[in-house]
Amino acid sequence: MKKFILILITGLGCFHGGYSQTNTELQEHFEAYYFEMRKQSDISGIINALTHLNVISPSAERRDTLAYVYANNSQHLQALNTIGIEKNDTDSDLAVQVKAISLKALNQPKRALEQFEVLYSRQPNAYLAYELADLKIQTGDNTGANIDIEYGILNSKDDMKYAFYERQQPYEVPLKAAFYHLKGLVQYNMNKDDIDLAIATIDEALKIDPNFSLASLSKQALESRKAEPAEKQN
Repeated sequence: MKKFILILITGLGCFHGGYSQTNTELQEHFEAYYFEMRKQSDISGIINALTHLNVISPSAERRDTLAYVYANNSQHLQALNTIGIEKNDTDSDLAVQVKAISLKALNQPKRALEQFEVLYSRQPNAYLAYELADLKIQTGDNTGANIDIEYGILNSKDDMKYAFYERQQPYEVPLKAAFYHLKGLVQYNMNKDDIDLAIATIDEALKIDPNFSLASLSKQALESRKAEPAEKQN
């Protein structure tokens, strides 16, 4: 009986050793596969490789990278399923960025705002200020949005651009013009009796970029609003 137990233990030891070796080989295989898929710009292959690697040898870095690939491929639900939606102080910058852009894309402005605020607290810049202002307008915090807009106008450089996707063909405008557009919207939200002020501010955006389609649409909407009888505006 003792001899049988000894053989069994020895056998288990050999099996474990064999399994570890196989695990290492699998990891090496999928690491090579991952780099090959990157060379080929094969997104499905990259996701497949990272998923296998994260199962074989889990790490926060691999998880965050996988979530980023999902988000960058507009698979925002998959990205959030990979890293969650909670606000965690220990999250990497990459993880917070993925949560922010994916929650925004999935029309969750309050939750997205939390994540953008974390990013902004770590490294404030004009681009993040724009995201904060936009989300604060959506959630009704016009005073807070105005603070971010003023920061953005002061810190926007001429070479900074912001992309818009409301048309079939995406386009870019100077970031400062985008801030002036938001400023006009905030002015209207805070004082609907002074539509001229909001229109004048949006005109500042159009002076910077006359082809700013969204600003043109907002100006037209405000002009139509101004032309309405007072009783209809209430």
